[in-house]
This record gives sequence, C-alpha cells and structure tokens, in this order.
Amino acid sequence: MSQFITVQVGQCGNQIGSAFWPLTLHEYGVQTTSGGVNLLKMYKNYSKNSKELSDAFSSFFYVPDSQQHSFAFKNVSDLEQAKVKARAVLVDMEDSVVSRFSQGPLSNLFDRTCTITNYPGSGNNWAVGYYTHGLEYYNRLEETIRLMVEKCDCLHGFLLMHSVGGGTGSGLGTATLKLLDDAYPHVDRFVSSVYPASTQDVITAPYNVLLATRELIEHATCVFPSENRALQDMCNMYRNGKRENADQAKYNASCLPFQDMNSIIVNMLMHLTSGSRFSGSLNTDMNELATNLVAYPNLHYIFSSISPVALTAPYIITTNNKKYYDELFTNAWSRNNQLIKVDPLQSRSLIIGAAHIYRGDASLTDIRRNIERFQSKAKFTAWSKEAMKVGLCSVPPVGHPASLLCLMNSTAISYLFKDIIHQFDKLYKKKAHIHHYLQVDQFENEDFIGSREKILSVFDQYIRIERQTPINISRLELN
Repeated sequence: MSQFITVQVGQCGNQIGSAFWPLTLHEYGVQTTSGGVNLLKMYKNYSKNSKELSDAFSSFFYVPDSQQHSFAFKNVSDLEQAKVKARAVLVDMEDSVVSRFSQGPLSNLFDRTCTITNYPGSGNNWAVGYYTHGLEYYNRLEETIRLMVEKCDCLHGFLLMHSVGGGTGSGLGTATLKLLDDAYPHVDRFVSSVYPASTQDVITAPYNVLLATRELIEHATCVFPSENRALQDMCNMYRNGKRENADQAKYNASCLPFQDMNSIIVNMLMHLTSGSRFSGSLNTDMNELATNLVAYPNLHYIFSSISPVALTAPYIITTNNKKYYDELFTNAWSRNNQLIKVDPLQSRSLIIGAAHIYRGDASLTDIRRNIERFQSKAKFTAWSKEAMKVGLCSVPPVGHPASLLCLMNSTAISYLFKDIIHQFDKLYKKKAHIHHYLQVDQFENEDFIGSREKILSVFDQYIRIERQTPINISRLELN
C-alpha cells in the first residue's frame, strides 16, 4: 500500500495539519473525542469497506506491530497502546501552533523527534525563513525526514502544507521543498500552498509570495493552490445554506475543527490520495495524475474543486438517483467550488489536462455521460481534448455515498501569476521594506529580479499556449 509523509511548515501548514489528522482518523473509523460517534455504526454502509480501510491505514500512519489493523483501533487509547505514529514532520519557527500537537487527545500520535521549532520566528520575511533558518536547520530537517522515510515500506510521495504570505511557511517551506527535491528526486512532491487575499495582513506578503512561487515552480511535482478568499466564501456558502439533522449535528460537534477553511483543504488532499490508498475498479495513482496533467516543465499549478464541499452529510442520502450524479459533476465545475478565485473555465482559457476522481459507487454510464458534458463545456488545446483522466475509488468519504474531485491544468492560472507580479511591482517600485531582506546573509536584490523574471516566463508560456493554432500538414506525396 502506498505511503505518504506529510510535511507541515509554518503556522498555516500546521493549522491545516491540526484539521488533517482528526479527520483522517475519522475516515478510518477511529474516535478522537470521548463523546464521539462511532462512524461504522452511524454510517452503516461505510462498514462494508472495512477491509479496504484497514489495509490503507498505513498510508498515513506507522504501526510498529505489523499484525495490527485499523479496525483494531476504535479510539485514541487503542492507538496509544499500539504505539501508532503519524507519518508527519512538523516544522515551525514559532511553537505556538505546534505545541498544540503535544496536548489534547492526539498528543501521543506525533513523534517528538519529528518536531522542529524555534523562537522568535521568521518575522514575515522569506529571506530569513529560506536562508537563515533554512541553513541553520538543514541538517536537522534532512535527518528528521530521513528517519521518517526509513519507516516507509513503499513511499509514494511527500505532501507539503504551507502558506506563501508569511516568512516561515514561504521561506523555510520552500527551502524544505528544495531539500526534498535534492535528497529524494524520484519521489513526488505534492504541495498545498495557501495564497493570501489581495488585502494581505502582512505588508511584505507580495515579496514573500513572489519569492516562494519561484521555488514552487522549480521544485514541486504539482502545486494545488488555494486562496483565503475562496475558502472563506465556500465556508460562508455552506453555513448559510446547510441544514443539519440531529444525528448530523451530533457528529459535527464531535469532529472539531469542522467545516472551516482548513478542512476544505484536507478534504481535497484526502480525495487526491484516495486512489493511491484504496482499491477501485478504475483507480488513479498520484504519479499518473502528474503524468497526465503536467504537459510542460514548470506548468504544474493545478486547479482543484470538490463536490460536495462539506466533509460530512446526513447518512440517509442515497445515490439511487441520476440527478445526484449529475449535480456532483456540475458543482465540481462551478466557480463557487474552486479553491482559488480564478475561473479555470473562463472563455479565453484552454484546458491543458484534466482529471476527475470519483469516490463511491458509480455507474460508468453516468460518469461517461458527464465527462462528455465536460468536454462539450470546456475549451481544450487541440491535442488534449480526448485525454481525460478518470479515477474511480470504491471507498467513499465518511458521511457521503459519493463525492468528486475535479483537477484542471488551465491556462487561466496565468491570472494568478499576473496578480503576483502586479502586487510585487506596486510595492517594489517604492523600494519599501527591501532593506529587511537585503540585511539577510546570502540574499541579494537579484533574488527579486530573478524571481519576477521566472514567474513572467511561466506566464508567457501559458499565453503562448492560448494563442496556439493547429497546423494542418497534408500527407507527403510519394514520387
């Protein structure tokens, strides 16, 4: 079974992690609170996948006793007895968020040797995170990751969680990404990067975003960006339109943090890895996604959208309805379900590659019909319209009979890069706050210029793809 190591860097990365681990345990039927609801009893149909869930438990967790299975684990005390550990590396130059992992019901889930903290942080400065802390903690990071890798029998990839607006997540996060690329070049690096809203809380965010994005372009296998604005809008939409029954409200209360911005990202990551963790009649492995979605080097920023957005739902929902299937697909293509504000299906953009990962029971006829709907709705490059990757995982997410993750590599991502350059230029033209970066050893003004040129080059590549026209070459006449 494929195994993943999560690397949580900075305040945001570890906040995503604080939502990731409880919800991952819930997917495997493990109660994390004393007043929790046993999922296998509450969602009766979920127990039919008990073998698949048990076999996949090692994807995110290390169990010293190979005879133990996930369904021997009903609650946190069972995990403690079996000495189960999360396959996680926790990194932050402030210990305020990471220290929460040493408290509460999941405190014994994390190996203390895999936690790296410091004080007083990176001061919202990419250069401090990348150069100062990156060099100071390089050996310790390398050793910590090596120890975690050695506990894997079949390492499939790294999942890096961070934000790009501050100092530690952007600077030390991308320094860690480069370390992974150098030390494990043949292991895929999938990055969940949170981009700030246009009105940033951090005044130096345009610098940090630009510098971090250059590193993501150069060292990631795939980047799945999300924006705070889009995540907040999705939460508001859910809260304003969702009605809970009594059982659902009870489960929600036992599953904190629930239905917040971080849990949306977690939902995406659990879908993304589902094909590598569980069986399915038409399963999709993570490396297949990279092969099919990334047609050109460096053009690996992938749009992601989920349907339904909610992590749980009343278990009485059934899929004996063609309308339900169609709504899953329609909602996944909706701009409201995209994890960033840019619309990948806007009129001027082209789809370079796309994938649909479906979880749960499904009719291949219904899936094929909806894929044809998508192909008629979206505009593709001349050579990619027929290349549609479809994954079908037999294990649904907890609380849903079925769900869908839609991934698109669209030239519309150029608008994100255009905005990054625009925000940087506004600040850099005034030379504001530059001295904070130039005071850091090894950082030079060329880092700014080179990063801008790199992102502009990627932007131009997307524009050239949009402007490509098919060339019809007649057959050669043989004399």
